[in-house]
Amino acid sequence: MPFEDLGEIAVWWGDSADPDGFHDPKQLLSTFFAASTVGLAICDDQLHYKAINKTLASMNGIPADAHLGRTVHEILGEAANEIEPLFRQVFSTGKPLCDVELALKLPTRTEMGHWIENYFPIKDAAGNVRQVGVVVVEVTQQKKLEEDTLRLSRSLQQERERLQALLEMGSVLISQTELRHLFPAISGLIRRIVKQDYASIALFDGTSRSMRMYALDVSDAARMDGAETIIPLDDTVTVGRAFQEREIKILEFKELEETRSRYIKQMLEEGFQSFCSIPLLTPRGALGTLNLASKKEHTFVDQDMGFLQQVAAQIATALDNARAYKEIAGLAVKLHQEGVSLQDEIRLASDFDEIVGESPALKQVLSQVHIVAPSDATVLILGETGTGKELIARAVHRLSPRKEASFIKLNCAAIPTGLLESELFGHEKGAFTGAISQKVGRLELADGGTLFLDEIGDIPLELQPKLLRVLQDHDFERLGGTRTIHVNVRLVAATNRDLAKRVAEREFRNDLYYRLHVFPILVPPLRERRTDIPLLVHYFVRRFSQRMRKQIENIPTDTMNALIQWEWPGNIRELENFIERCVILTTGETLNAPLAEVASLLHIEPPNTTLEGVEREHIVRVLREVGGVIAGLDGAAARLGMKRTTLQSKMQKLKISRREFEN
Repeated sequence: MPFEDLGEIAVWWGDSADPDGFHDPKQLLSTFFAASTVGLAICDDQLHYKAINKTLASMNGIPADAHLGRTVHEILGEAANEIEPLFRQVFSTGKPLCDVELALKLPTRTEMGHWIENYFPIKDAAGNVRQVGVVVVEVTQQKKLEEDTLRLSRSLQQERERLQALLEMGSVLISQTELRHLFPAISGLIRRIVKQDYASIALFDGTSRSMRMYALDVSDAARMDGAETIIPLDDTVTVGRAFQEREIKILEFKELEETRSRYIKQMLEEGFQSFCSIPLLTPRGALGTLNLASKKEHTFVDQDMGFLQQVAAQIATALDNARAYKEIAGLAVKLHQEGVSLQDEIRLASDFDEIVGESPALKQVLSQVHIVAPSDATVLILGETGTGKELIARAVHRLSPRKEASFIKLNCAAIPTGLLESELFGHEKGAFTGAISQKVGRLELADGGTLFLDEIGDIPLELQPKLLRVLQDHDFERLGGTRTIHVNVRLVAATNRDLAKRVAEREFRNDLYYRLHVFPILVPPLRERRTDIPLLVHYFVRRFSQRMRKQIENIPTDTMNALIQWEWPGNIRELENFIERCVILTTGETLNAPLAEVASLLHIEPPNTTLEGVEREHIVRVLREVGGVIAGLDGAAARLGMKRTTLQSKMQKLKISRREFEN
């Protein structure tokens, strides 16, 4: 019911109400006051209590009878200063005041109380406000509950923020290994919880008995530039004590002033008022301390210490891991340099377990290998693609005094020109975009051993002077570096190109050519070693049948004769691939070679087929496979094992147009 209606009822009660409805209005009002669960009172225009129920009297801490005739100020003391203006407003305006929230400290209470009060006018028969009624509901307990809930909510929010910061810190510590990038990120996360103005890491140096101080993050500081500072252990006060005693140390301005530490003096000159050091502890002992400073007093409070200890524990683990990572990285580089950890660079051998063949041409090559191997002379291995030049290079290494050291291979044609220099000479961190760490080049890895440069004819002109310098002086610098590195390397190079012609065309330096051409070895093509073909066929059949778990005992005579007659433009590599296919097709003990294909591939004339027709068909098939490309490493000429000009001449003779096969 609206409070305006209550006022009218009160007036009606005071003016001898209808005797048929209420025989004793005072008795009725008394009963209502006594039964109410809220505080009720009526005051006159002098603010004397005219009526009050026990509920409100209990709130005020004074018996109900003691209120009557006394003023609001006499009962409530200083708290009346908040209440009396409300009474005056209702008397002057004649309008009620509803839901007024008051926080008062009553004389009878030791704590602040909270109430919601409603004031309504009580008028006489003439319509004048003679009294004011007040309805009071105490909400002190509800307010306390709200405050406790709010306090708990804030506490939970702070805990969430701490946990979020710790999670983000863990992610940062994992993703960053560079301290100069790691420290500012850590400090920024700490500042979200603890409003520090300065953060640093102090690491103990056992050799000099000092702390190496690294400023993580310095806000608004001119002279503290973040550089490494070495401070004697005894001069660090909080830092030294926190490190030695393994406990958090907090100092305020007055305590800081009393110290004689030059480091602390500098901090005070920068305006810092409080300082906190947290030890960085690991299972292996203390590494140092995490240090925070603020330009406000009492910044570092107890409720933040748990969070800071967890932060320090994560940082200590990260630093310990970084130290171990650095040690492991150093060992890895050393192992690389010694040729111990070269799994990705060194293959167990070439595709052959040994050199197969007894032809005079092969024996001539092996004789040259025996002659040159004991020396340190540069060897240049020449020959068509697929003739086994890398195998000859390995034979030179195995027969040399360097056989116990590394054999490092680099294919100059297989690596993009922009990366070849880095692969050969190595690079320093930051030498170019993407150089996130130092890289040891093949030259360093081959130190004391042999470096095999395959396809040397494809090395770029701009890189050739640096290679020549290494061959002459055995000195070089990493890409992006300034330190001269000396190596003891024997160079073996190989190419299927005519280097003399490339020199004449100014595509290859003549001084490098002469330096490489100290001891050339020409590996003959397979067509000049026809007596070795049966040995190679049996060797490949045995190897592939073992790999595929097949038992192949017989090789048909017509198949062997066909293989011996074929020119093998792809040389041993082509023969190897063909035999592998035959083994795949074989289901019994006799080698199953596709004779119809062999007839066309091996220049054997089947019925109604000419030799010229077979050759034309083979060239057309290769051109179709390469999309009409003639030159280059993957061109038709390379696949057919002939010069570009020779292939073009044959195509003209056989009336083959390259355009028919272009993609």
